[in-house]
Order: sequence, then structure tokens, then C-alpha cells
Amino acid sequence: MILVPDLADIERHAGSDAERRVARLLRDIDGDPDAVAFHSVKLRSHAYKQQAEADFVILWKKVVILVEVKGGGVRKFDGAWYSVDRRNDWHKLAGSPMEQARSAMHALRDILHEEGIGWFAHEAVVVTPDTEPLPHSVEWQPTHWLSRDAMSVERMTSALDSVVTASRKAPVGRRIARIDDLRARLFGEFTRMPVIDAQRGAVIEEQNRATASQARVLASLARNPRVMVFGGAGTGKSLVLVEAAKQEADQGRSVLVTFRSPELARFFAPHVADRHIDVVPFEDLRPTRTYDAVFVDEAQDLMTAEAMDTLDAVVAGGRAGGRWRMFLDMNNQAHVDGDFDRDVFDLIAPEALSVDLDLNVRNTRAIVHMVQEYLRADVGDPGIVHGERVQWHTPDTEADIAAADSVARRLITDGVRGQDIWIISTNSSAAPREMPHGQVVTSPRYAKGLEAEHVVVCDLPPSYDDAGIAAFYVAVTRARVSLHIVASKEDRRRLQQLLPQRTVTE
Repeated sequence: MILVPDLADIERHAGSDAERRVARLLRDIDGDPDAVAFHSVKLRSHAYKQQAEADFVILWKKVVILVEVKGGGVRKFDGAWYSVDRRNDWHKLAGSPMEQARSAMHALRDILHEEGIGWFAHEAVVVTPDTEPLPHSVEWQPTHWLSRDAMSVERMTSALDSVVTASRKAPVGRRIARIDDLRARLFGEFTRMPVIDAQRGAVIEEQNRATASQARVLASLARNPRVMVFGGAGTGKSLVLVEAAKQEADQGRSVLVTFRSPELARFFAPHVADRHIDVVPFEDLRPTRTYDAVFVDEAQDLMTAEAMDTLDAVVAGGRAGGRWRMFLDMNNQAHVDGDFDRDVFDLIAPEALSVDLDLNVRNTRAIVHMVQEYLRADVGDPGIVHGERVQWHTPDTEADIAAADSVARRLITDGVRGQDIWIISTNSSAAPREMPHGQVVTSPRYAKGLEAEHVVVCDLPPSYDDAGIAAFYVAVTRARVSLHIVASKEDRRRLQQLLPQRTVTE
């Protein structure tokens, strides 16, 4: 069963050892290809609290099961419920564990009902892994309170099956939720993507949860052996890749994350640390090792016959029959660093399911609109990030790195940290270098796939051929908070020529 987050994160953050033990069992359960368990789920609406929490939400054989886990002892005395810790101290509970599970279940039902998901079977279950079976009670079905004797993979699987068998049937005339829609909606509600510096006002609260398109992609990646994920710069491809890679590793598969741009190693390595995931630049791959699941970021850079032969050699089962995921931006980025062969793409694409990321989660609304206007590139809908308008600077001298550094130093004077600023020279391919105040001077080749709080773009392309457009596209889509473009009058004139011609009618 897929765990969200993966077991390593649950082991690190779970509130009790009982939850960790249940998570280990759930991870090892097999028998339903759609099964997924979400841990520590916070529900946004609730009958008597603003926010409730379910220890687990499990989708098992088309039934949504809300699970409340109570470690230690559980007792009912004089009509009140108590938990009993290892020192035999009693702690009064607000209600019975079953009431807590049912309350969370109703909250989830209401949330998804508001989303128009349709009717789905839902049940509430209590797991007390340290107790003997409780006496039967009219307050709950015996199949819905699991105790110590259920704490094995076989017994837990059987218990979940019993809950499904006892689940209620759909009311007559109600629209039934499609399992694909329900699964994707659960991924969207309960998958927490990394939060991007809300303190500086770069994002709004919704980015705490996966966007609808991110959720749909995550659900698809878990079910399909070969997937192509398409999305413009800033749509969260790399973040989705990280979450999906962790899920694959959690299922016991050997996992490779690979890419062309050498700087991406610094991004991926800390995100998958302490997991059995290899992060290897594509040029360093050797066919002596194969992997159960291979993730290729910025795959448009590697769309050549030679690169696909390498992929064929490192994927267990080969490219045509193995398990791989390619993440691509089709907006001409390959002209910065890499090669894109349309014939190769047309050969590979039918081997995989294609899914799209269509919401920009990095760039401000102003940046998205500017990119769409000048380059007619699809970088997703500007639905999340709000921030400053694009700042244009026309220096008296050359619009070069020195002029861009003047802009960067003014930002530092205004309180921006130097390490949060990138200066990107579009006509360079040099590796990053740090300036005296911490700001970094880099190139589109090394900035590709990465992002920074504040970006100052300079040395604009002398011509907007494929390479020039690609370099400009990469440079202006790196910023999360503010984008500054240093442009001479001649640069501005060349940019104006990119704008679509407007027909004026009388």
C-alpha cells in the first residue's frame, strides 16, 4: 500500500509509536492496486471544531476508511473514556475513540461532498494495538475496533477486508464517485507539498496542499508503469517528482533520479536523503546497474536516440516494458542545454500515459503574464503566487552583469539577503559564482530547473532565434518573488518585435 507521506517521514514525525507500527503494517499490505494510506490528515471543516485530525485515511477497495489510533491502554469508566500510559496514569479523553473516528469521517464526507465528488462508501475504525480485544458493544461493530491480535500484515489485511464487506451501500439515486476521481481528490486534499517562503508573501495558503493537477499526476504516477508529465517552468514538476520517487522507494523498488543539468543534483539530493534513491546526472550513468523505477527530470534535454538507448539499459525490463517517468517542459528549453529530436519524442510518447501540470506554483502573476505575452509559452495558469510586477531597468551604460549587480546591491540595501538573489546572464553558459555580498551570478544552463527568491536578468540575447528565446525563457522563469530585467533601448526594441502584431480596426 502506498503511504503519503512515505514511511521515512512518518517514522520521523508521527506523534506516537502506535502510529508508526500501524504505518509499517499498512506499507507492507498488498492486494489492491488503488490502495493508499494518508497519515496525520488535518480536516478543514468539522462539526464542533475548526479543524480535526485523522491518524490515517485509507482508501481500500473503493471504501474510504478513517482510522483513529490509540497506543497504550484504553478504558471506559463511569461512562467516560480514558487512555492509560505506560506508567499506568489515566488521561481522560474528550470522547470515545470511535466517536473521534466517526467525527473525522463525517468531516471528510462533508468536504468531498462540497467538492461534488459524488457518494462514496466511508467507515470509521479504531486501532488500539496494545490492548486485548474489547468486549462487544452496541456503540460499534466488532469489525471496526482492531486490537493487538490484528497487528500483523495478514490480520490487518483481513480486518480491512471485513470493514469493506460491512460497509454501507449507495443510497438509491445517488451519483457514485468514480474511483479515479476519488483517489485523485484524496491526493489533492492530503498531500502536503513543500511550502515556498510564505513569510515573504510569495505564496498563499493553498500551496500547503497539492494543486488539483499535482494530485492528479501523483495519483497517475502511482498506478501506471510509464508516464510522461508535461508542464511549463514553475508548475512544480520537480516537487512532484520528489514525492513520487519517495513513494516508489517506499514500495521497496530501487529508484533512480537522473537529469542533464549538473546543478539539479544539489536540489534533489537533500530532498531524498536517507532513502534508497540514487541521484545521478545522466552523463554519469553506466549500464552496469538497472533500477525498478527511473525518473528523468527535464527530459526534453535528453530526447535523442542515444539517450533513450541509455535509458533502455538502466530501466529494469527495458524502456518499452519497464517503469519510468519523464518530466518535460516543451517550451524550447532544450536549446539551452541538450537536444530534442521530435522523431524520437514521437516514438517514445505512445509508450507512456501523458499527464499535464497546468497551475504555476512558482512565478508571480506578473511574470506568468509577461512570459505568455512575449514568448507565447505555456507556463500554467497564474493561480497561486502573487507578488511584485516585473521591474525593467535601462542603464546608461551596457546592460551587462555590472549593471545587474547595481540592481542587486540596491535590493540588498532595501533588506533583501544577498544569497536570495541570482543574476542571470542570458548569453553565458558559465557555472555559478558568488559575489562579495552573497548574490550569485549564473547562466541559463546552470539555473535551469532551479529557482531563486529574486532574479536580475541581464545580457539579453542579441537575437531571438531558438537559442535566444530558450535562454530568455529559462532566465525569466526562475524568480519566486521579484523579477528585474536589465535591458538597453536596443534590447527593448528587439523584445517588442516578439509581441504579436495587433490588428487595429476602425
